[in-house]
Amino acid sequence: MDLQDQLKNLFPKHLQEDVSEEKEPKERGVWLQDDPIICKYEKRKGKPITILEGYTGADEDFKKLAKELKQKLSVGGSFKDNKIIIQGDYRDKIMQILKDKGFNVKRVGG
Repeated sequence: MDLQDQLKNLFPKHLQEDVSEEKEPKERGVWLQDDPIICKYEKRKGKPITILEGYTGADEDFKKLAKELKQKLSVGGSFKDNKIIIQGDYRDKIMQILKDKGFNVKRVGG
């Protein structure tokens, strides 16, 4: 008797869901706002960084956005104090990615 048969015996009224749907992550959209996200460039300790701030949605959505940006650009970065900090000067690429997602983006500094 395999595991599926044991589960059917324990929970006869349970409906089995399709396993193939669970393999794909359910993508939940992030909240889009009316105010623009500010994308600015700074140098810290002589190294360039790109900072995104001004998002008024949930912190989890902003963290999810930070992770996606870091993966697409293949760079390091962090999320601190409601700001996304990306290592390097990637303002143009980040602004294009955010515009494709439907965000309003404002470029500040340089």
